[in-house]
Amino acid sequence: MAVDCFSEPQVRPGDFLLACGDGNNRLIALRWSDWGHTTAVGRGLDAVNDCQPFCAEGTFHSYPVTVRLDRPTSWKKNPDLQRFTRLQLVYTDGTPSHTPRHVTYRLWD
Repeated sequence: MAVDCFSEPQVRPGDFLLACGDGNNRLIALRWSDWGHTTAVGRGLDAVNDCQPFCAEGTFHSYPVTVRLDRPTSWKKNPDLQRFTRLQLVYTDGTPSHTPRHVTYRLWD
């Protein structure tokens, strides 16, 4: 399972917030081809606010990505459940400004 910003467990989420503090980056339109105990793989869009001239006036741009979740460990809130701790993105058609093609995030508990 994946734990979202609000400490809610999710299985095969259709969207997933990456920027918990300000909401300026989220995965949307997720479609999962595999959801297992050790890994999950899917495709979707990374919607990123360009924050120009500042975030409240910025524009969201979407970039196609493949998504991989892995490295499950026990969830502190419920140790009987395993949650993914790493999320990897591979941009398949362009990237946000100053972003490499491969990005890895450590997921919160």
